[in-house]
Amino acid sequence: MANTSSAKKAVRKIVARTAVNKARRTRMRTYLRKVEEAIASGNKSEAQIALKEAQPIIQSAATHNLVHRNLASRKVSRLAKRVNALAS
Repeated sequence: MANTSSAKKAVRKIVARTAVNKARRTRMRTYLRKVEEAIASGNKSEAQIALKEAQPIIQSAATHNLVHRNLASRKVSRLAKRVNALAS
């Protein structure tokens, strides 16, 4: 257990940051799932819209060090490739 006041404050900050990070991570995964579902349904226009909504969320997660920036770029790139491969 934290003994000093600074350690107690650090624990409070960690709890707060964890809550924020969890919310951001959940939001990112939700948008990723929406794109995946749109791709699975085969609807190209729906998939493009979902990808356009998901891209800033994914990049934001990278900006906030939730995921590595290369991982974010890779996910967006691979999703875009799959969306473009869909038949109209």
